[in-house]
Amino acid sequence: MLRLLTNLLTVMLIVLAGAEPAYAIAYGEDAPDGDYAFSVKLVMSGIPTEDHGYRDSWCSGALIAPKWVITAGHCFRDAEGKRVSRTVAMETTAIVGRTGLGDGGGHEVRVVGARQSDTADVALAELAEPVTDVKLLRVATTAPAPGEKVRLTGFGLSGTGSSTPDRLQTGSFVIDRVGDAVLEISGRSPQRATSACEHDSGGPYFRESPPVLVAVVSNGPTCPHEGPDLSARTDNLSGWIIATIDSGSGLPADPAFRIGVGALILFGLVAAVFLARAQRHPVRAGVRRHRA
Repeated sequence: MLRLLTNLLTVMLIVLAGAEPAYAIAYGEDAPDGDYAFSVKLVMSGIPTEDHGYRDSWCSGALIAPKWVITAGHCFRDAEGKRVSRTVAMETTAIVGRTGLGDGGGHEVRVVGARQSDTADVALAELAEPVTDVKLLRVATTAPAPGEKVRLTGFGLSGTGSSTPDRLQTGSFVIDRVGDAVLEISGRSPQRATSACEHDSGGPYFRESPPVLVAVVSNGPTCPHEGPDLSARTDNLSGWIIATIDSGSGLPADPAFRIGVGALILFGLVAAVFLARAQRHPVRAGVRRHRA
């Protein structure tokens, strides 16, 4: 009888645990001190709501230039849920370079602007002051491939309910499918049910050696779960990212990032000149548009 009651209690606990979604990187693990310092928590206070009230929230992100954080586009949306190229909260603050939120060190910098991609759920948040003592996360310029392993970091809610995490979480994932604008990515470690959750939006998926960004958290099923979440690709936004960063006072994410994209542009221009000469037509100057 005692064994039967114990088994019933265990089943009840499992059912109850599954009744509520777990948050943060579900079944993730604490990030080691000082690792992944480019990870960012975007804290938003006083976001307008459709009923003319206000709410507080936060997202995750990554520092890709001294004054620029990449995150999910839906982290900046108006009261009607439309993504907008501006800050929407009364106050938005980026916490950078702090593994444990209660620890000293790192930076708390005001966010003064936001720019939306036209083609993906991706936004760039502009900081009021540059962060110069944190190693930046490079942005990939080559497409990821199915089967490729990546890591995710984020500051989503921890455990069940509404407890706020006090430490950066991380987990290992694998890319299942590569689409034009999104990736399907599934958890692998510490568990196969390791998955992104609420407030991990904008968290970076990156190759580890060296760290190179391939996508940011966008959306997915209720967590925790096995199987894929949808993340927004970033490698094919390289032109827009460079144009946006250069339009402000920040610097490019990485010299190799700028050189790689610049080389592609130069190659295209040279090819156009040779083609025009071969056809004995003058080269017509086109207008380059970077999506923003």
